[in-house]
Amino acid sequence: MIVKKSSTTMNTMVVVDAEILSVSVDSVSIDISRSDSGVRCSTSTPATIIDSARSKFLPSIRSGSYTDIGPRRSNEDEHIRVDDLSAQLGSLYNWPLPGSFYAVFDGHGGADAAAYVRTNSMRFFFEDADLPQASVVDQEFMEELESSHCRAFLKADLALADECSVNAACGTTAITALVLGRHLVVANAGDCRAVLCRKGVAVQLSQDHRPTSLVERQRVENLGGIIEYGFLNGDLAVTRALGDWYMKLPFGSASPLTAEPEVKQMLLTEDDEFMIIGCDGIWDVMSNQEAVNVVRRELRLHNDPQESAKELVNHALCRDVDDNLTAIVVCFTNPDHQASVPSQRPRFRCCSLSEEARKKLQSLLGSN
Repeated sequence: MIVKKSSTTMNTMVVVDAEILSVSVDSVSIDISRSDSGVRCSTSTPATIIDSARSKFLPSIRSGSYTDIGPRRSNEDEHIRVDDLSAQLGSLYNWPLPGSFYAVFDGHGGADAAAYVRTNSMRFFFEDADLPQASVVDQEFMEELESSHCRAFLKADLALADECSVNAACGTTAITALVLGRHLVVANAGDCRAVLCRKGVAVQLSQDHRPTSLVERQRVENLGGIIEYGFLNGDLAVTRALGDWYMKLPFGSASPLTAEPEVKQMLLTEDDEFMIIGCDGIWDVMSNQEAVNVVRRELRLHNDPQESAKELVNHALCRDVDDNLTAIVVCFTNPDHQASVPSQRPRFRCCSLSEEARKKLQSLLGSN
């Protein structure tokens, strides 16, 4: 991520299915004495998030990732992939459905903040989190899970303020994706982005938090911040991030720069093929649909999410990129590889010869 750079136009979110649900939460209190106003999450309860019996679909999870330094002197991106949360967490995992977890952290002002959050991400989001425990994944369970996820962002932000190894001018954007059975929960603070491929069509699952967003601009200005030359307070190219405590002090005060994530959830269906999670370096030079087309073509060639993520990054590198590049590809289905790739053998058409033609052919062959 680039701290100071020209703003770019944000792709418009496309809502393809009514099962994509925006979440904007009621105030959730967090027992952290450091700050009250700085540790608030808001979520709105979706209309319905209960997994209905009408679909028995369960994602078949596979993932791959790739990162490249690009033209920069160092790579400030970090990411994490956990295809099987049960294996990762052991006895701590008590949910009734299989779970997976993915995240991209795009650092700025140095790599320390992103590296710290990545190293401690399992602790923030699971090990030390107040996770809901239930034998059934219902609406109440999902609401509690969202609240826990939101608190994890804010606790990680506060931990950065206390971490001596991380400079106060260092920060990171963050996007996470939690898959629980058919449920997908995406939380984002910053300008990383998650994009779903649904039957070949790109569906944006997160909003970029940049000064170019009218909603973010209004939020910033309501809290006393300014947008100057396309940057928050003339300095930062995003309006939400973890760390950057030089812009958030004093403790306890509401800051135009916030670590509070926007959370969205949806139910996956048989039409949902894969998801791309990428840093802004990808989306600055490629549209959502371009990225989906690249990954979909690669998966049909070799059915390998790792190679698909690498090819996506390589495509971005061929553009006018000026940032680090990181992409995660999470597959939800396991397509028939043989059926996806056309046979390269030549096709022959069978035909019959007349008796006269057969005799002429025999005569020619005999003469040779």
